Amino acid sequence: MRLLLASLLVASLDAQISTSQYDNARTGANIHETVLNPRNVEVNRFGRVFRLPVDGDIYAQPLYLPNLAIPGKGTHNVVFVATEHDSVYAFDAAAEPKEPLWKVNFTDSTRQITTIPLENVHCPFLNPEVGITSTPVIDAQSGTLYVLVRTKESGRFWQRLHALDVRTGREKFGGPVVIRASVESRVKSLFGFGPSQTIEFLALHENPRAALLLDRGTVYLTWGSSCDVGPYYGWVLAYDARTLRQKGVLNTAPEAALSGIWQSDTGPAADEEGNVYTITGNGVFNAASGGRDFGDSVIKVGFTTAGFAVKDYFTPSDQEQRNRTDADLGSGGPLLVPPQPGSRSRLLIAVGKGHELFVLDRERMGKFRLGNNRHALQMVRLGGGVFGAPAYWNGHIYVSAEDDVLKDFRIEGDRLTLSSQGEMRFTPPAAIPSVSANGSQDGIVWLIETVRGHTSNTPAVLHAYDAQDLSLELYSSEQNSGRDRAGAALHFTIPVVANGRVYVPSSRELDVYGLLSSGNAK
Repeated sequence: MRLLLASLLVASLDAQISTSQYDNARTGANIHETVLNPRNVEVNRFGRVFRLPVDGDIYAQPLYLPNLAIPGKGTHNVVFVATEHDSVYAFDAAAEPKEPLWKVNFTDSTRQITTIPLENVHCPFLNPEVGITSTPVIDAQSGTLYVLVRTKESGRFWQRLHALDVRTGREKFGGPVVIRASVESRVKSLFGFGPSQTIEFLALHENPRAALLLDRGTVYLTWGSSCDVGPYYGWVLAYDARTLRQKGVLNTAPEAALSGIWQSDTGPAADEEGNVYTITGNGVFNAASGGRDFGDSVIKVGFTTAGFAVKDYFTPSDQEQRNRTDADLGSGGPLLVPPQPGSRSRLLIAVGKGHELFVLDRERMGKFRLGNNRHALQMVRLGGGVFGAPAYWNGHIYVSAEDDVLKDFRIEGDRLTLSSQGEMRFTPPAAIPSVSANGSQDGIVWLIETVRGHTSNTPAVLHAYDAQDLSLELYSSEQNSGRDRAGAALHFTIPVVANGRVYVPSSRELDVYGLLSSGNAK
């Protein structure tokens, strides 16, 4: 059965969506979409075709595997959904049947195992419960879904990494494993650094929002905070994907604390050499003067002779002001740009709460320079802050900033030039673009208009734009709201396009859009 599963997955490798934003470079583009195109995505032919009710809010991006053999239930294209009620669902991607193919839930009232109540985290952003927030990741070759789960058990708080069989939802590799980590910190005083102390991972205070990353047999997890309630630190932990053994521990601010990693739910990225890139939030930066604190920085992390460590970094020249004014760089996620004609650099795009988009060379990231940002290849001014990440397709960068219009920048060598822009100005927190295309043709930019925080009465709105001219809006789910209106909006959600359907996470339901049949096109 294992060989059959592997052969099915390999045969359909181009269609699977096993990680956040489609790939480890976090391009945000599915370039194998052959059904949807700018000609048929319009309100008379395209709309909501069904919805899948679930038991909690969906912040994690849905994932998708084609041609998956489910024991006793046949072969299905499967969409995986994780909820804040600590549940993971496997649904048939066409709702045939509409009931889950399998479902697992990690709570147990008889053993006093629950999700984490809102009042325990002292933060209203995940409301009314905290369970699974970060997007899981799938190893298609082994048929394993890795998911990070938070629970409250008899008054104590836990985080665990689970490894689930994608066919059944059963635990694998002896999982789950409890998240534990510690680092040594030097205590700083007026007289310099004194004795060391041990910093322990705190399961209640550490909030995992950024997506999981799987690269070269290693699962990477990251943490930030809930509403800056301390004590908290930025953590990057690495686990062996087959044994769940912890391989690496990195704390991004062991002396000063803070510097959390959250990236508005987008994921850390990985390059061809196995280096991992992530962006930290507010905190002290002292790495340029011999310290180990990386507030408001893009960091390149990897395994070295000295252990799991920061190998290079970029920090804006105004980092101290960003830290003071809560303009953290860490609201954005990294994008690794594929090789470009005429470019002498390996480009990385970074965004954050400031009104700038940074173009960096990930081979020479620039570290820190006081007074100016000339250590970046380019700095592009935006109309507002970015919560999420840009997307890349066909030599173009698409970015949505708050209080700004959706913008398309053409890559020319090592620089970006504005190519087109939309007309709608997105209110905070703007949106995270996702692209579908058939290779270099038929590009569509999708995004979900949401709201800041959680609301029960404002619907999520799915928008679609022609990727070659963003002034052309192809579709909005509010054009025929009686037929197409989505569930209540949740911030930082990302639409997923797979095999002619668009999956939209919302409050307690997954809304699914596609081409309409003659019976539901009204």
